[in-house]
Amino acid sequence: MNPKILIIGACGQIGSELTHKLRSIHGKENVIASDISYNNLDVVNSGVFEILDAQDYTSVKICIDKHRINTVYLMAAMLSATGEKYPMKAWNLNMDSLFHVLNLAKEGFIKKLFWPSSIAVFGPTTPKENTPQYTIMEPSTVYGMTKQVGERWCEYYNKQYNVDVRSVRYPGIISWKTMPGGGTTDYAVEIYHKAIEDNKYECFLTKETELPMMFMDDAIKATIDIMDAKPETLKIRSSYNLSAISFTPEDITESIQKHLPDFKISYKPDFRQKIADTWPNSIDDSRAREDWNWKHSFSLDDITKEMLTNLKQLKEETA
Repeated sequence: MNPKILIIGACGQIGSELTHKLRSIHGKENVIASDISYNNLDVVNSGVFEILDAQDYTSVKICIDKHRINTVYLMAAMLSATGEKYPMKAWNLNMDSLFHVLNLAKEGFIKKLFWPSSIAVFGPTTPKENTPQYTIMEPSTVYGMTKQVGERWCEYYNKQYNVDVRSVRYPGIISWKTMPGGGTTDYAVEIYHKAIEDNKYECFLTKETELPMMFMDDAIKATIDIMDAKPETLKIRSSYNLSAISFTPEDITESIQKHLPDFKISYKPDFRQKIADTWPNSIDDSRAREDWNWKHSFSLDDITKEMLTNLKQLKEETA
């Protein structure tokens, strides 16, 4: 099956880079980007773009029919920190959008579906070290609740209706190309921007808060790899644990100081600290590595070099 792809939420942090990568692989005419507004002109101007409300079933179906879509990546979501400010909006967006594409797949309009879960499915009762694929999940945020419930529905639609849905639990994602989108792990992006701009950063987490993280290139690779995997190799249809590295704000500071020795960090934990405290320190993603040969490429120092080099270049270009 030659993919004709629709990306819903293509202007977001992951969606924007996924759009460019998929267009480079399949051709821009075969990858339709969509979002609720024109808030990322780089995505809007790089190929076919549709204004699309992920909560509007009819609009999604019309877009799929219009472009003869067979593969959908649902990247639209309200993330953890923003979701705590607007809990019902987060619930409605995250759940309605998922049900719409699951039902369209059930009805035969979509042949293959990607939906991202998150480490937010875990909670304070989850084992924090090397968190296993199957474990206690009692999420304490609305975002985490939507992801946990979403996982159950994905597995249900796969078992009951043979919907080919695939998912990974993203850790924190780090990228220099797009600004963070309201997540608890966003400090790990902001810190690099502030290092280049001000040579200092005030962190909203404590220095010893360890969280699973991943460079954007690895996250995009994992997303495409699981979608390219043969269906029979995928033993988990709820969502796969996914991991690369874990580190603390103190670790990332030390990595930055190898390039910027005078860089300073201070700490002022806010409401996001309580969210981070419920999440794992590290993730066991052995099932993903066994079932579809997942492996990451970027270490913390690799990430730091990529982030600082590219952000410095961007600053010089816009100066």
